[in-house]
Amino acid sequence: MSSRSRKGLVSAITAAAVILSPVAFTAPAEAHGGRGHVQKLVKAVSGKNVKKHLWALQAIANAHGGTRVSGTPGFDASRDYVAHKLRRAGYDVTIQPFAFTFDGYITPPVLKRTSGEQKTYTYGFFSDYVAMQDSPAGSVSGTLQAVDLVLPPGPAANSSSSGCEASDFAGFTAGNIALMQRGTCNFRIKVDNAIAAGASAAIVFNEGQPGRTEIDLNPTLGGPGVTIPSFFTSFEVGNELAATAGTTVQMNWDPIVETRTTYNVIAQSRKGDPDNVVMLGAHLDSVQEGPGINDNGSGSAGILEVALQMARTKPKNQLRFAFWGAEEFGLLGSQHYVNALTPEERAKIGLYLNFDMIASPNYTFGIYDGDGDAFGTAGPAGSDVIEEDFEKFFAGRGLPFTATAFTGRSDYGPFIAVGIPSGGLFTGAEVLKTEAEAAIFGGTAGIPLDPCYHSVCDTIRNISDRALDVNSDAIATLAGTYAFDTGTIGATAPAPAARSAEEAHAHTHEPADSAS
Repeated sequence: MSSRSRKGLVSAITAAAVILSPVAFTAPAEAHGGRGHVQKLVKAVSGKNVKKHLWALQAIANAHGGTRVSGTPGFDASRDYVAHKLRRAGYDVTIQPFAFTFDGYITPPVLKRTSGEQKTYTYGFFSDYVAMQDSPAGSVSGTLQAVDLVLPPGPAANSSSSGCEASDFAGFTAGNIALMQRGTCNFRIKVDNAIAAGASAAIVFNEGQPGRTEIDLNPTLGGPGVTIPSFFTSFEVGNELAATAGTTVQMNWDPIVETRTTYNVIAQSRKGDPDNVVMLGAHLDSVQEGPGINDNGSGSAGILEVALQMARTKPKNQLRFAFWGAEEFGLLGSQHYVNALTPEERAKIGLYLNFDMIASPNYTFGIYDGDGDAFGTAGPAGSDVIEEDFEKFFAGRGLPFTATAFTGRSDYGPFIAVGIPSGGLFTGAEVLKTEAEAAIFGGTAGIPLDPCYHSVCDTIRNISDRALDVNSDAIATLAGTYAFDTGTIGATAPAPAARSAEEAHAHTHEPADSAS
């Protein structure tokens, strides 16, 4: 929220804390005027109905090449689905277009072992391989030739010098595909040496020590100028390819970078105080590699069903539901929306609730750390109250919960950057579940909270029905509580300093960059 005053604005977070406490657990109904409404709403928002929307999004992906990525017909069909539902329910729906840079591929990537027992590997994060950033297009078939590999891997990371010296390529057969191992030098040096030796393509695999086995999301070649297609694989894939001399593979990389148009869907209630807006949002787009049913069909389906059920009510405060485009390209939809708001329009948004991945199959019940006591990064004043209210929901049901870092790496980022109190839920992505978390929440330690994160397998089968149902009830509880609050929501808070463009476009769940 901006620092500008508005009619009825409370002046201290202590006042906001009283106003924002969930009526279902901490205050008599008459203090808020909506306890009965909230209970009916939670009962109406069933996990079964939420999942019907996920089946619809899966069907859309199936009909459009297995993806709902922004800038493609799969996303446009997703947009039309939610907009149609919301219009029929009686909301004022705005389709907000914006241009963005689509950075993807035309034909699907291919890495296939073609000798011996043939095997096709899976493209994408938490899969088998990715194209290196700045890899040129290319379609190559040929024989793999190992280059100074250290197998089994050494005891310490960065101990393999595979491909780091021109002498590593002594005896290399021109036209072969260079198979190299991550280690002491960066990827660009390895690939440049392979090019100089006459390689037709390059594959670098992770080194193999603990913490260096899976693929990285953004392995980079450090800029343009590379002339052969270059992939990065997990240690398992590289080790497998290296096991038999003379293995042949097929590679295809067909990238595209161009300006496209995508959309936000904004639905607003026709009732409620327009000077006190309760806003909920979730990104509607997937990555190109898959249908994105958990990331983030789950959050979109959750707020869609809450919106449909709330359409039958008469809220005290105006409701606004946002379905963001191009989140997977760097929070572009939510950033475009916030940038387009006037200071007066921003000041009317009392709070923003964000839901990005609420049904991970190996879930924890994560609540954004609004007060910063767990991770040291707090949101604007009022974010702590939102966190506390979510905690009260889970405690009221006797369910465990945990804090998740409030870093601005999802669509709440642009809102907290302008001082709007924010919060939300997150069941986890690429991070491995710990033994302690498994003991508390169940599931399996040592594997990701979402093993299909940003991958082709993020389908309707990649959903925890229990997490989806519980978190949808949590969304309904807080949305209903704030919508029927008879006081003024929010609290005064000076807007934080403007973030850099890099910070504003930080990718959701983005891991640290690695170039060596």
